[in-house]
Amino acid sequence: MHRMHSALEVAYRGHSIMIDCGADWLHRVHSIRTDAIILTHAHPDHAGGLQRGAPCPVYATEETWRGLEGYPVTERVTVAPRAPFFIYGIAVEAFRVEHSIRAPAAGYRVTAGRRAMFYAPDLVYIYEQHEALAGIQLYVGDGASLRRPLVRRRGEALIGHADVRTQLEWCREEGVKRALITHCGSQIVGALAREMDRVVHEMGLEQGVDAGLAFDGLEVILR
Repeated sequence: MHRMHSALEVAYRGHSIMIDCGADWLHRVHSIRTDAIILTHAHPDHAGGLQRGAPCPVYATEETWRGLEGYPVTERVTVAPRAPFFIYGIAVEAFRVEHSIRAPAAGYRVTAGRRAMFYAPDLVYIYEQHEALAGIQLYVGDGASLRRPLVRRRGEALIGHADVRTQLEWCREEGVKRALITHCGSQIVGALAREMDRVVHEMGLEQGVDAGLAFDGLEVILR
């Protein structure tokens, strides 16, 4: 169910983009048919699959590229927070999220046609939450912990992961009706999948959100 590092493919009108490419994609990345790869941050479980290069352009923030200086990626595109860019009609906008000092992270708002989603598999919080989440049909978030945030403070910075319950509260605040939880930690992966999916679903119901767990190969159509 959760054998691979988290990665998301967005397909629209015959084109697709992949968000994140962790180390266990290393021997598969050159067989992937996608128009672009976008990285949330430089941690190996999100970018390690590119240690031998990439078969397509790779988009990342300046901070992420600094963390990947030795990677032989030839087509590098630097993106800036709150500066939308387009890949074959798919609009993508990076938002700063708090997660790590060494590997500053971004979440991405992705819009195709009239449908939009937000993807942030590792985060403590979103700096511009309303702008990131308003009007989206799907939130895909961090599954490190169900009810207790895994957060520590280093100076003024917070490092770690928001719990699922907190993220569902964000969805309620912004009127997001559907959420999927990915990049799951041992608390979820080490338990019975159906039981954990039920727990997440019930937590979502408390916030008026249709919530569940993502799993390998899951396909979602936004209508």
